[in-house]
Amino acid sequence: MSDKPLLNYDVIDNTDQKRFEIHVDGHIAFEAYEFFTTSQGEDGIAYTHTEVPEALGGQGIAGYLAKSILDDAAAKNLRVKPICPYIKAYIDKHPEYQDNSIFHKATP
Repeated sequence: MSDKPLLNYDVIDNTDQKRFEIHVDGHIAFEAYEFFTTSQGEDGIAYTHTEVPEALGGQGIAGYLAKSILDDAAAKNLRVKPICPYIKAYIDKHPEYQDNSIFHKATP
């Protein structure tokens, strides 16, 4: 048994600001995004910037957000362009997302 609590945050798609957000205790962690089309004509989503306020640091929020948005992209058949270094590093460490990333194995 693990002493770590299971993380369960609501991830909100703020389409006006083009970012996925997690709201906790008056703070907002987010991943900015933009849409694109691959050279093969496939729809894609580029993750451009991850931000977690210092007050929320060390709680696993960035990792939770990364997993949530990558799972969401896969469910929507969107290719992923991890411009944000955090998202690219997350994909580097989680091979299950590499086939969908144009910086890894997917056709750009």
